[in-house]
Order: sequence, then structure tokens, then C-alpha cells
Amino acid sequence: MHKPVVALTLVSVAAFALAGCSSAPAAGGSDDGKIQVVASTNVYGSLAEQIGGDRVEVTSIISSATQDPHSYESSARDRLAVQKAELVIENGGGYDSFIEELLDGADPEVVTAVEYSHEYPGADAHEGDAHAEDEHAEEEHAEDEHAGEEHAGEGHDHVEGFNEHVWFDPHTMVDVVGAIADELTELDPAGKADFAASAAKIVADLEGFEADLDALKTEAAGAPVFITEPLPGYIAAAAGLTDVTPAGFAEAVEEGADVAPATLLEALAVIENGQAKVLLTNAQTGGSETERVEDAAEAAGIPVVAFSELLEDGSSYSEWMRDAIQNLADALHS
Repeated sequence: MHKPVVALTLVSVAAFALAGCSSAPAAGGSDDGKIQVVASTNVYGSLAEQIGGDRVEVTSIISSATQDPHSYESSARDRLAVQKAELVIENGGGYDSFIEELLDGADPEVVTAVEYSHEYPGADAHEGDAHAEDEHAEEEHAEDEHAGEEHAGEGHDHVEGFNEHVWFDPHTMVDVVGAIADELTELDPAGKADFAASAAKIVADLEGFEADLDALKTEAAGAPVFITEPLPGYIAAAAGLTDVTPAGFAEAVEEGADVAPATLLEALAVIENGQAKVLLTNAQTGGSETERVEDAAEAAGIPVVAFSELLEDGSSYSEWMRDAIQNLADALHS
């Protein structure tokens, strides 16, 4: 009997922009005095809205599952939004490289999420102080913010060997939340208490997620999982799971390249022989090879957990993360 696929609900095909897109504000801020914030995706847009509240106006450039940040081509409307922005929040690491072009000629404050990961090449390690307030100094951004961040590639530039999907790393996101609150405070000092209180709520959620993943690490005891694409890698690692994906499979899927025939055969054998307890996928990417692996998993009674890169319309970042971790826990316990 086949077990059902456990999936995070994808964001529906929505209107292009969130609040703040309907009209072009005057340079340096909106007519009503709200801070103009542009986020590369609605993951970071949600965080800005949660932290900034009524004091910010947020535009998320990508908010639909039909838009792939890796290969997204920006529009004149995007450029105008960034030119008017006082704060831009990007993922970095080659994930949303279209932002680099949009920042040309603009002068907003910029928060680059990957720079807060202790695994990011060239970044200062934050081991042991990731939860400290005001710890990430502004000068990290002042000296060539994007140096060494990308290398040439077709459609998907990224840092070799680095998993850029840091929004699924609660440890890193604690610092990202703090950085957003700090930048908003610099732009609107009167809102400092509100920003700090809102950020503290998100940090509490993130620390709770870390505790949940620690508990799952104990319960799952290194359970083997097959990961079709690096997206859920941070969550799997934090839960102490063992990645049994054949070398080269996930990398090929992420790059949009064909999986080598021998690698695909090895992957199917891993699934068909029951060497993986759960299959972890990216609901927004894949191809015939991932479909074959998913079909094999369903045939073998192995649960499939699909993670998404964008928030469901109307969902907050905290709700989305909670669902992701719970879906993984349910699959491991099935």
C-alpha cells in the first residue's frame, strides 16, 4: 500500500506584487513616511513585514511559484522599486543574482542573508554568538558587499560547495532577523522598540525550531534520507539525518542538468532497496529524473516530503517553517 506524499502547500499563482507596488513613492521614502523595503522573495518580505509592521511598506519581487529566483529576469518595475528602496533584503550566494543588476545605481541599505551563515566562504564565523543582538557589524557590508559571491554559470550562479538556501537554517536566520531590525532602526529610530519587540518574537520562534530539530535528532537517530535537491539540506542536517543521495544527483537537479544515467540507476536502487526512510524534494524544481525517484519512493511506501522556496499566500515565515519541520517529523514517524 502506497503512503501518501506529504507536501508543503505551494504558493498559489498570485498577483505580481505585495503591498507597496501600486504606486511609485518619492525618492527616499513613501509619501506617508513608511520605510520602503524591497525583498528578493516573499520569504524575506514576510520577515520585513513582521518586523516593521505599520512602519514599513514592503515589495517582494518574487512571490509566485511560477518565478524561479535562479533564472529570474528583472523588469523595469523591479528596477524602479529598488531605486526607490531604503532597504533591500536579498538572499545572496547566487540564489537571487538579479538583485545585483537592480542595485546598480541605487544606494539603499542592503541585508544579504548568506553573509550571516558561519558556513559562507570568507564570512566571519558566528559560532556561539549567533543569537547575540547587534552582533553583525555594518562594515561587513561596506567593503565590497558581493565580492566572491558568485561565479559564472548558466542560469544559476552560486558559490561552489555552499548551500545558499539559508532561510531553512534557524541558526543563521536569528542573525538575519537581527540585522533587518537594526537596519530598520537606523532608518527610523523612533520605531526601535517596535522593531526589537517584533524581532524578538521571531527569534523566539526560531529558537523553538532549533529545539524541535534537536529533539528530532534524538528521535530519528540519524535516519537515512534521500535529498533530490539541496533546498532542505539545512533542516535535514539540523535534524541529524543521514544523506544517502548518490553523489552528483542533487547537484545536477539544482543546476537543471541531466542526471548521469549511472547516477540515476544508483538513485533508484537506493529507493527500491529501502535504503532511505524519507524522500525530501523541492516542490518547485525537478524533471524526469526526480519524477522517477518520486514514483519509486511511492511504490516502495517511502514518504515524500516536498519543500517549497516561497511562502504560501497569506502565510508568515514562522508558520511556514513550523509546517516544514512538522511535515518532516510526521514522515519520519510514519
